[in-house]
Amino acid sequence: MANIYDVVIIGSGPAGLAAGLYAARANMKTLILEKEKAGGQIVTTEEVANYPGSIEDATGPSLVARMVEQAEGFGAEKVLDEVKEINLQDKIKVIKGEKAEYQAKAVIIATGAKPRLLGAPGEKKLTGKGVSYCATCDGAFFEDLEVYVIGGGDSAVEEAMFLTKFARKVTIVHRRDTLRAAKSIQEKAFKNDKIDFIWNSEIKELRGDGILESMTLKNRETGEETEIVADEEDGTFGVFVFVGYLPQTSLFEEMVDMERGYIKTDDNMKTNIDGVFAAGDCRVKSLRQVVTATADGAIAAVQAEKYIENNFEE
Repeated sequence: MANIYDVVIIGSGPAGLAAGLYAARANMKTLILEKEKAGGQIVTTEEVANYPGSIEDATGPSLVARMVEQAEGFGAEKVLDEVKEINLQDKIKVIKGEKAEYQAKAVIIATGAKPRLLGAPGEKKLTGKGVSYCATCDGAFFEDLEVYVIGGGDSAVEEAMFLTKFARKVTIVHRRDTLRAAKSIQEKAFKNDKIDFIWNSEIKELRGDGILESMTLKNRETGEETEIVADEEDGTFGVFVFVGYLPQTSLFEEMVDMERGYIKTDDNMKTNIDGVFAAGDCRVKSLRQVVTATADGAIAAVQAEKYIENNFEE
């Protein structure tokens, strides 16, 4: 079994890197597989102000770089390879990548989730520069500014209410003429004096030279276009997009139990398959933040160690 890893972790966002750190520190032979680059969603964040201990002007990339250094410092191996096929049912799990095949006693799935994009011109260029997908992460950066929330579901309306703690005005832009959020949530929003609404509209374009400065909205019924320009004194405004997330779990469909594409686990990150764990944004959970992802990863690694101790003889 010399060529078999104790743990293979698929994904190197905060959940995967925390799992790698804890697994390697427990002297398990640990491999972290990543198809692109380490960090997940956090690498698009300019400032990480709500992660405990990140008080030295930490950015998403700098925080991830520290995590990578820690995990590798304890002996975790990190390989860039895209997983194409996987067998989780046997005692020894087989992961087939584009470059090689890997075997493991336990697998931790930490493939994350991505926010659903609007697809509007300028959106990607201005992400982190006025365009955000996380009110908890970035709301405080828009103190006393105007903010637009795109979406009409529970998350969009709840996040709009959260943003009223910082922004002087929050406008919900929805592509329909009624919200999809639960009635109880809608009622709170309608009663909030800081929240306005723009109906039957969607963003056609976002513009700005290094920072969001204007956007064009198109009315879906009349076709009329309206340009919204940042207040001259403010210089910018915020656009928070909440039109859903896309869990990166298609590879595991019909293998592990899921709910709306998210992997179901218990409190110990165990899936319905022995020796298979899930951590971070790819699993069913109430809060998707770096701090909860790293906690998931730590728990998954400790539980993987216990699983191996109980199921594999030395």
